[in-house]
Amino acid sequence: MEQEFEDIDSSGRWQNLYNEIRNQASEYPYKVAKLPVNRNLNRYRDVSPYDHSRVKLENSENDYINASLVMMEEAQRAYILSQGPLRNTCGHFWLMVWEQCSKAVIMLNRVIEKGSEKCAQYWPTTEELQMSFTDTGFVVRLLSEEDQSYYTIRVLELRNTKTGESREIYHFHYTTWPDFGVPESPASFLNFLFKVREFGSLSAEHGPSVVHCSAGIGRSGTFALVDTCLVLMDKSKNPSSVDIQKVLLDMREYRMGLIQTPDQLRFSYMAVIEGARLVLTDNSAAQRVLPRTALPLEPDLPPPPPPPRPHLNDSRPNGQPAPCLDLQASSGDHLLATEPDSHDHNVDEHSGHVRKRHREERIASTAQKVQQMKQRLTDSERKREKWLYWRPVLLNVGAGAALAVGLLVCWMYSQ
Repeated sequence: MEQEFEDIDSSGRWQNLYNEIRNQASEYPYKVAKLPVNRNLNRYRDVSPYDHSRVKLENSENDYINASLVMMEEAQRAYILSQGPLRNTCGHFWLMVWEQCSKAVIMLNRVIEKGSEKCAQYWPTTEELQMSFTDTGFVVRLLSEEDQSYYTIRVLELRNTKTGESREIYHFHYTTWPDFGVPESPASFLNFLFKVREFGSLSAEHGPSVVHCSAGIGRSGTFALVDTCLVLMDKSKNPSSVDIQKVLLDMREYRMGLIQTPDQLRFSYMAVIEGARLVLTDNSAAQRVLPRTALPLEPDLPPPPPPPRPHLNDSRPNGQPAPCLDLQASSGDHLLATEPDSHDHNVDEHSGHVRKRHREERIASTAQKVQQMKQRLTDSERKREKWLYWRPVLLNVGAGAALAVGLLVCWMYSQ
């Protein structure tokens, strides 16, 4: 697989390979998604679940939701790949989580990206702590929240108000994965993936985990593809036995458009190759989070230059840097890390303060944008309510005035 990657990389054939996969992918009907009643339930007009693999809501008048069940039987993995909930589908989203007995929701996007809302705020924040969805009868409560440098883990309580039952749901939120882009490095992504695995969220004893980004095909497809390939490699103990292209085509049988860009395809190869080195060295490593020493620099700062690789061309296709950290498993459970000298320590300490400040500014900026959006929506709703209140009055007054003018005109002509 490494040789295959290097051959494609050195010849700059990622775009061609991506086009080949897209042309080979099968297409299936998605008539239900295009029904007039379901049009406002889709975030994007060109991303629809196939009829044969769409998730169907059971306790709802309309069984439609833009989500697909992806079954990878050989890897004993099942995922629900979903679009980011809309404001009018948050209740449907939690109903699906409940009915499918999902233990985890894996979110790979931010609510606001490049000034646009990519996903509704469907879980409670630390300020409100609880959200109610009366249309489907669910209450979601925030039990705990743990912030890491590039992801957040939340524990939520999902309560069914109709039955009185409650369940704990893990919410794994990757906060630094850009839309149509790739994570900073395979190291950061694999840390996140192995953390999700550590909680047992992807195991067959639970229902399928819900994986979503904005459309539910690009970042979500990358996550599911890498996880599935690493499971298959762990089973076969032979990296060359796994064909990434075939696995991706198999996954596209269940949901259209998985992996949206050549960059995401290239990153998937990189993550599988780096993850295989760890998984095949220690079978239990995939169930443990990688040590913090392997975490990459924050995306706000430029990554360090990659190590020299003379067997590859200097120009990297698709504008992607080489991985800034190699995941090399040592004889134990940890990765090898070089010991910095005193000067490097001072630089790292300064960089840490800068990263912390950047992270705080980014969080504050996102919170401000969300608040501004909520305020605009609130103001718009208030104006609409005022108009609906005064509309009949104004119509009656206008009709009365028109009648009076008409009577006056008739009286003048009669004189």
